[in-house]
Amino acid sequence: MPMLGLGTWQNDDPEDCAKAVETALNMGYRHIDTAQAYDNEEHVGEGIENADVPREDVFLATKVWKANLGYDDLLSSTEESLDKLGVDSVDLLYIHWPAGEYDPEETFRALNELYDDGKIDRIGISNFEPEHIEEAVEHSAAPIFANQVELHPLFQQEEIRSACEEHDIEVVAYSPLARGNVFDDDVLSEIADDHGVSAAQVSLAWLREKGVTAIPKATGEDHIQDNWESLRVELDDEEIERIDEMDRNDRQVDPDFAPW
Repeated sequence: MPMLGLGTWQNDDPEDCAKAVETALNMGYRHIDTAQAYDNEEHVGEGIENADVPREDVFLATKVWKANLGYDDLLSSTEESLDKLGVDSVDLLYIHWPAGEYDPEETFRALNELYDDGKIDRIGISNFEPEHIEEAVEHSAAPIFANQVELHPLFQQEEIRSACEEHDIEVVAYSPLARGNVFDDDVLSEIADDHGVSAAQVSLAWLREKGVTAIPKATGEDHIQDNWESLRVELDDEEIERIDEMDRNDRQVDPDFAPW
């Protein structure tokens, strides 16, 4: 799984979404993230088709919405997602939230069936707290590959990162720029100025140093490029420590059905 991907949350304009995916892939990105709830899987598929990159070179992930987590609904809705994306399989399929119709036994029974049938290459979870991670590992015959959670320098999720490491589960950060709030932080801005880069690039570089995959959302070519250039940013130990010691707990995504 490439450690920098393109997120597509709230990118539901057909033309803008397809163009962003195409632009990112042609720039060098190889990881695209979407979800049933984003209502853009068809546009993401169009962008992949339009890019000058073979499908087999693209790591494609989508997520099953909480209303579709019953056994039958999960199977049928995943088939619909594949049709919309225009692919035979996805590289990673997440449970979007441990909420709604989520039932560990039935949900993972369906996911493991899809895995065994080759419709999905990997099983993922999203917004799972440590206790839900333990439950998922217990109920899935196939390995749990990744847990996608909100994670950024202003909300560092140490407990979840530790729980995932214990079970050899990759961590994927959504909203890795804290919905733009990283630009207002003095520590990140000072480090960015020292490197002559943006605070966004510093945040993405810090996540990479922590072994966390990031999927920042971007639509315009400039923002897609700025995030891509974070791969060139190397933070020293002192800078990483300064970010580690930031005493912030700024969660940005907090729906009423969240498990915390």
